[in-house]
Parts: sequence; structure tokens; C-alpha cells
Amino acid sequence: MSTIAQVIVQTLAAAGARRCYGIPGDTLNHVTDAIRDSDIRWVHMRHEEAGGFAAGADALLTGELALCAGSCGPGSLHFINGLFESHRNRAPVVLIASQIVRDELGFDFPQEVDFQQIYRACSVFCEEIRTPAQARRKTAMAAQAALAKKGVAVLIVPADIASAKAPDEPPFAVHLAEPVIRPTDIDLDRIAARLNEGKKIAIYGGSGCEGAHDQLVALASALQAPVAHTSRAKDFLEYDNDFNVGMTGIFGGESGYHALMTCDTLLLLGCDFAWRQYYPDKATIIQVDIDGTHLGRRHPVDIGVVGDVAATLDALMPRIAPRSDRAFLDECLAHRVRTLEVEAKHATIGKGGAIHPQYLTELISRHAPDDSIYTADGGSPMVWCLRHVAATGKNRTVISLSHGTMANAMPQALGAKAAFPDRTVISLSGDGGIAMMLGDLLTAVQEQLPIKVAIFNNSALDFVEIEQKVEGLLEAYTDLVNPDFARVAEAMGFWGRRVEQAEHLEDAVKDWLAAPGPALLDVVTDRFELVMPPKVEAGQVAGMALYSAKAVLNGRGRDVVGMVRNLLS
Repeated sequence: MSTIAQVIVQTLAAAGARRCYGIPGDTLNHVTDAIRDSDIRWVHMRHEEAGGFAAGADALLTGELALCAGSCGPGSLHFINGLFESHRNRAPVVLIASQIVRDELGFDFPQEVDFQQIYRACSVFCEEIRTPAQARRKTAMAAQAALAKKGVAVLIVPADIASAKAPDEPPFAVHLAEPVIRPTDIDLDRIAARLNEGKKIAIYGGSGCEGAHDQLVALASALQAPVAHTSRAKDFLEYDNDFNVGMTGIFGGESGYHALMTCDTLLLLGCDFAWRQYYPDKATIIQVDIDGTHLGRRHPVDIGVVGDVAATLDALMPRIAPRSDRAFLDECLAHRVRTLEVEAKHATIGKGGAIHPQYLTELISRHAPDDSIYTADGGSPMVWCLRHVAATGKNRTVISLSHGTMANAMPQALGAKAAFPDRTVISLSGDGGIAMMLGDLLTAVQEQLPIKVAIFNNSALDFVEIEQKVEGLLEAYTDLVNPDFARVAEAMGFWGRRVEQAEHLEDAVKDWLAAPGPALLDVVTDRFELVMPPKVEAGQVAGMALYSAKAVLNGRGRDVVGMVRNLLS
């Protein structure tokens, strides 16, 4: 007779789970034993938080169920940040959170944690299996919720439930529905009428445009409309798109910002971009989103409809009157050319052999296979990734945009490599981020996951430092005293190399990518490189001026000189 642990594992495997990321422990023992006897791969992490990141990247990229599993109390509690990230990325992950035995619940027993109170904020399903008879049904419902609602499901399993004998009952299957959803004909007619009336039409696409590239490009061609995109839509809209004017927002460029702020009609497709100052105030705004709660929640819209982007555009196209006037499109494309020229200025060798982080990113993009998977730490590495890694239609980027966490890149790379062993997986890591999760470099060695880790080593929490300067403050507590990360990595079993001069960088990048196992490149980058937004506000100028004055008065004049040098070079 099967145990409940075996029933749980069998049900999750039948739902498509192939990998489970975690650390074993006493209350989890029957579950890990069941996984050992199944086709699911156990990926043994060194920290549960890293496991949450890894499972999220796996699920996000494959669209399939990925698992995490932890012991009671602090074990399953450690997953919280990685799973918050996974949930906000809409990745279908199930956490098996093992719990102390039921007889001791509610008595402040050692390692007792109320996981339901904690995980409800970052899950689409969070339930405890209270009796053996519930196990099959609740496990199936957890998997179905994660896949249907695209988020984290938490299944709390007391140790005595996991070890109990399973009752003889038929299995509960997980059903995956994929309906075609589009607006009504009346709404499509309203949208077409507004678009046909517009003179300066712009399209703004988000991650909801996945799978709709060709339909969106066809619509842009019919409307002669520039296409801006969110950071999350880079992989889906940037490639093979003659109408692309890039990203807007803090991480974007001037051309995307110009297109949105000067249009008279704006079509939002599958995007829920949060920064309200990057929406136009005087344009007609039309929004299409699969989630009706997203309509108009960032900025007022004139027409808001629910629909899949691809299905909606297929139904909308016959209603569109093609136009030939390219004046607004050509104006926006000219801005795009200038934006790319500005971005390319620093993607070169700096003065005195200094290494611009943009140059490192550009070299990696140039020499990596065109189907590589990139992860990037929150902060400046993700900005350089978004701006300087060219989308090919085959590569993918995984970054922390909604959650904005540190230390996500390397563990997400582990999950991506476990899911796609035949593709090059590259982690663009900050020195602060890699230090937080340094122990899980050992996971890459132990689990034979040959990821490529590039460290942007500027001995500072760079993004925090920039934020402080913009507010007119002297940088405080942002210095990092780092080891030679290449030597640390070599001690763990990695190929490692440190680069301090730009003229040595290209050969090092080639060797790093060609290394047969896990490889780490520790690159000393220019500390004074600034992340410039597409539009600099007056308050930001004043803040930087105030910082500069304070820095000079406090004996940090060399820092100001370095910052100005980079701005002017």
C-alpha cells in the first residue's frame, strides 16, 4: 500500500512536474524518499531561498510545474523570498512545506510555523492536508491552481500525514484548459474606430504579448505605428521588428519614452506597467489585457477590454484601415537610432583600460549562442542586460522586475540550466548579489549544472549608491570589501578568471563561454558608471548637484570627477 507521500509525488508527476528543488529534513523524509523512487529529479540546493528562485525560473521558462520542498519551521520558511519572486513572475510552482505532526500543532512546539499565514500573500493556493483522504484531491487542486492561475501553490504536509497509508481511491487528474478569449465584436468595432481615427498611433506591448509577435508586427505595419515594449516583453517583441523603438520607463531609452509621450492614440497590449509618469496625459488610451483587474489600474483608459493579445489582434485586423503616412513612425525610428548611438558609446573600452559594464554585457551578447538564457541580478546588471543583450527570438531573459530583489540571478540560472541542459545559461551577477547566495555555487558543481556566472564587480551596491546620489545624499554603507571571486569559485570546483583591464576582456569572455563546466568570470567594472533614465527630471539634476557639492566638501572630489568623466565620455 502506498504512503500519502507517494500519492503526493505521483499526483504532481502526473501533472507534469519534472524537478524538485530543496533541502531534505526530518519532517520531509517520507516525501524525499518518494521522490527518490520516482522520475522527478531532486536538485539538492544549499539554501532554500535559492531553491525558490531556481524553481521559479524553471517554471517560467518551461511553462510547466516545478516543485520546491522543505522541512518544517525554518526549512520551508527560507523559501519565502525566492517564492515571492516566483509568484510575482507568474511562475507555476508548488511548494511542499512539511509540517510538525498534527498532535503538536497549536502548542508552540519547536519549529512550529503557521505557513498559511505566511504564504497566503504570495500564493494562489495555500492549504494543509489534514487527513489522508484529502491528499489526492488537495494535491491535484494545488497543481491545477498553480498552472491555471500562474503562480505559487503551497501544500502543507504534516509529517504524520506524509507517512500515513493512503486510502484506496481513484486518482484526481489535473486539467489544463486553454480557452481562446477575445473581446466582443462591438468592443472590437469601438477599438478599430478609435485606431482608424488616430493620427499618431503608438503601441505599447507587455509580457502578455508572448506568442503574439507576428500579429503585433502586422498591426504595426497596417497602422504605421511605432512599438514600444516593457522590460518583460523584450524577448517577445524586440526581434525581427522594424517598428521597434525600445523600452520606456526607468530602464528604457529616450526613443520609447518619446513614442508614448507624443502619440495621440496609445494601444496597450498585455502590459501592466506600474510607473504612471511614463503614460501620456492627453492621448486616447485603449487597453487589452487577459486580466480584467488590470484595466485602467495604472492610468485612466478610454477603452478597456479583456482578451488574449494574439486572439484579439487576429479578430481586430480585418477592421483596421491600412495607412501609408509614416511621418510619426519615421520620427520615432529616428529617435531610436539616436538612442542606440548613445547606448553604444559606453559599450566600448573606457579610458585608461577601465571596463564599462555595458562593454562586458555587449561582449557576452556578441559571443554567446543565440539561444542562450540570461538571468540578471536586480540593480544595474539587469539594466545592462535589458539594454545591451540583443533579443534573437530564441534567447530568453529572466530578471526580477516586479519583486526587485537582490541575488536572484545565479539561483535562477541553476533552475534554467536544470530545465534546459543543452542551452548556454548565463548569470549576470552583481558583486553584492553573488555574495548573498555564494554557497549555491556549490549546487552547480554537485548537481552538474554548468552555468556561466559573470560578476559585475565594482565593490559597491551600485544601484543603491545611485539612488542615494539622486536624492542629494552622500553614499552610505554601500562599500563592499570583496574577495577574488574567481579564486573562491576555483576552490569550489568552477573554472575561474579575474579581469581588471578591458583589453583582456574579450578573450576572457570567449574562454569563459567555452569552459566545459561551471565557469565564473570576475570582472572589475567602473564604479562611477551611471544608469541614466530616458528623461532626467529637474529634481534628479538638483539632487546630483547637491550630492556633488557635498562630496567635494567631504573630500570625495575624485568620486565626482569619475562620475562626470563617464557622463561626458
